[in-house]
Amino acid sequence: MPVTIRLMRFGKKGHPTYRVVVLDKRKKAVGSYIEKIGTYNPMKNPAEINIDKTLLDKWRKKGAVVSDGVRKLLHLK
Repeated sequence: MPVTIRLMRFGKKGHPTYRVVVLDKRKKAVGSYIEKIGTYNPMKNPAEINIDKTLLDKWRKKGAVVSDGVRKLLHLK
């Protein structure tokens, strides 16, 4: 099963918050996911990023692909 790590948008109109989730690559960005590994709140100054590094490393070792948005947030290569 191809798995990806990406952002899932929550919050009300004009005030977004995001969950960093692991989900099946073939599914939409909304709905059920395999595991929540963190949150991102761009509305705070500075932006608040909370990600469980052990879960991120675990999923990357299993072959999960990190999306461009998460890659930019974490400054990954």
